[in-house]
Amino acid sequence: MTTATALSHTHRFEPATRDGRPPLLLLHGTGGNESDLLPLGLAVAPGAALLSPRGQVLEGGMPRFFRRLAEGVFDEADLRRRTEELADFVLAARERYGLEAPVALGFSNGANIAAALLLLRPEVLRGAALLRATAPLQDPPQTPLAGRPVLILSGATDPLVPAARSEALAAQLAGLGATVQHRTLPAGHGLSQADVTLTRNWLDAL
Repeated sequence: MTTATALSHTHRFEPATRDGRPPLLLLHGTGGNESDLLPLGLAVAPGAALLSPRGQVLEGGMPRFFRRLAEGVFDEADLRRRTEELADFVLAARERYGLEAPVALGFSNGANIAAALLLLRPEVLRGAALLRATAPLQDPPQTPLAGRPVLILSGATDPLVPAARSEALAAQLAGLGATVQHRTLPAGHGLSQADVTLTRNWLDAL
């Protein structure tokens, strides 16, 4: 495994050890870093290449992928700019490491920027697994997403993501043609074993 800073984002890269699996783009939640989701990536896609960048925004010293104005209120101008920067990083990393288009696996803040990548730069991703995601953009572009696979896993007792917001995201992506599976689990904002199992099964079926 390598840790690198030469590209725009500090990141970790785990080369594939097994053929036939799409690479994963691991996008951590608030306060995480480039190492945070590596165990999850290894659990849901054994042998897949793993690309895990660190968010470049700090909130109280905690890394994030974009700024927010308050809990659940995003700075959309910053979100759009950071999404473009992340997309450019992914394209550069794909060239450096010889990767095909990855599937994003994002948690919380990372899931939200993964959803923004689908909406703003869909060519970067093969699909996305969005764990505890909310609709990131109030006025998203009508990006064609025909057949793009998307998994959304929500928590029934999540205090940070209202059910209406995750349902809106699922409807939004499905309305653009993505193939969306949305499940609400008996969980809060944290991840559970059910998240691991469902994500692994979904990835195996791609």
